[in-house]
Amino acid sequence: MTIDLAPFLSAVPDDVVARVRGARRVLAVGHENPDADTLGATLGVVAITEALGGTADPVCTDPVPPLYGFLPGVERFRTDPDPAADYDLLVISDCGSLDRVGAVGQLHADLFARLPRVIIDHHASNGSAGEADWIDPGAAATCEMVALLARRLDVGWDGERGRDLATALMAGIVMDTATFAHPNATPRTLAVSAALVHAGAPLSDISRRLYRSKPEAQLRLFGRVLDRLESADDGRVVWSTLLDADLAATGTAAAHSEGIIDLLAQADDAEVSILFKEAGAGTRISVRTKPGGVDATVLTGRFGGGGHARAAGATVERPIGEAQPLVLAEARRLAGEVARGGVS
Repeated sequence: MTIDLAPFLSAVPDDVVARVRGARRVLAVGHENPDADTLGATLGVVAITEALGGTADPVCTDPVPPLYGFLPGVERFRTDPDPAADYDLLVISDCGSLDRVGAVGQLHADLFARLPRVIIDHHASNGSAGEADWIDPGAAATCEMVALLARRLDVGWDGERGRDLATALMAGIVMDTATFAHPNATPRTLAVSAALVHAGAPLSDISRRLYRSKPEAQLRLFGRVLDRLESADDGRVVWSTLLDADLAATGTAAAHSEGIIDLLAQADDAEVSILFKEAGAGTRISVRTKPGGVDATVLTGRFGGGGHARAAGATVERPIGEAQPLVLAEARRLAGEVARGGVS
């Protein structure tokens, strides 16, 4: 059995193909506070580069959370580029804007500016427009795009190395589709995923690790946040708050908050679901919206953020007590404009 991805390969820009094929030493960078999609896509770029005879270093501002320790090759991630490396290409994966790279981009700004660049990203709010910037909001995950890049470059998924590549890419797709539950999963997403499973990606195990297996401390964290659930306008807007004190009380880390916003978004009547999280002196907001309703990027865009129509985020440079009323006022306004079944 073979899964034919040829009908989808024209989506990969020629400039991206040329730059990756010609690179010998790649700096592959994901976003800060990494998740499975940025990690999988970055590892995918590394694997592609090495299959073509080059070398690559995966870099992320923040250490990889233990949740993603099962990804093959994840131990290779660095928090800074190799100072002895003669890099000839920068590949940035899954960053909706360049500042999402985080501190590593600021600390090595000269290097980042000097290198030829490829951006691979699926965030609708990404405004990058370089010669080899590939932005595809129709992709469910950046890993879906990297899988197509691999096939366009004739990088196969045979053997152990191919299985490891397929596993890393499958993890990103599983996370960004919630195991194909979100409406962003398209026929192309399913075809790519089928090819990855055929190559040996353990779909069931990946889904279990990311969505159906949590340490007790994480469940206690979820309980504290869910106990603070609030709503307005007959449940059309729901929200809760995650405080640094919650992490301390439960012995968890920020990465353990992954998935809370998706629980909030299960509220039947909610057009907009928001999780407010302390972020130093500011507030990080994660937003989910229902299909056919509020565009999440419109809400987060008011506060300098972005993402996807149904899932987006932003950092508000105010403490939670000041940020919350501002964000909620905008959320309620947008939710109030949604008409369903002829009722506004």
